[in-house]
Amino acid sequence: MPKMKTHRGAAKRFKVTGSGKIRKYKAYRSHMLECKSPKRKRNMRKGDLVHPGDFKRIKKLIADAF
Repeated sequence: MPKMKTHRGAAKRFKVTGSGKIRKYKAYRSHMLECKSPKRKRNMRKGDLVHPGDFKRIKKLIADAF
């Protein structure tokens, strides 16, 4: 069985923290920003942790980071 290749699109979107959790950045931040409130845009700047239900799937995509 050959090695699993890293999914390059996922590798650019997710990072592994020091404790082994997966960090993601919020979506909907690229365009149509004038209709979004400043509070909403400010909250989109912050990163977030991947939901436990998605963790296993994303971990498999970025396998070389673990």
